[in-house]
Amino acid sequence: MRDQISPDKISRAVRAYFLAIRAMDAEAFANTFAEDGTTYDPVGAPGITGRAAIREFLSSICKNFKSVGLTEDSIFVAGNSAAVKWTGKGTSASGKEVRFEGIDVIEVNEDGKIETVRAYWTPAEMIAQL
Repeated sequence: MRDQISPDKISRAVRAYFLAIRAMDAEAFANTFAEDGTTYDPVGAPGITGRAAIREFLSSICKNFKSVGLTEDSIFVAGNSAAVKWTGKGTSASGKEVRFEGIDVIEVNEDGKIETVRAYWTPAEMIAQL
């Protein structure tokens, strides 16, 4: 059984994750994860593991946008995890506005780094707006 992580440490990790996405900062984004952290974005897609792969994942998304970011609408901390209802907004490279939403379930380790993100959203809804 793992030690309980403070809700404040979990909240800080969650805030850093979303702040890095809004800044479109792939390096800061990757650094919110543990070295062997994994994101399933969306759930059902193969996991992306390790900071280098996670950095490349965000970089590849940002290439298609002038701006894109997720805003935390609600954060629910329980155990060593947080469930976050978020709203995404962006402007594509061609100038089209997109809006999308979802829920991320984020597990944080004792060091305040993200071990796992499970993103529940439908990319096709965003792509249809492009």
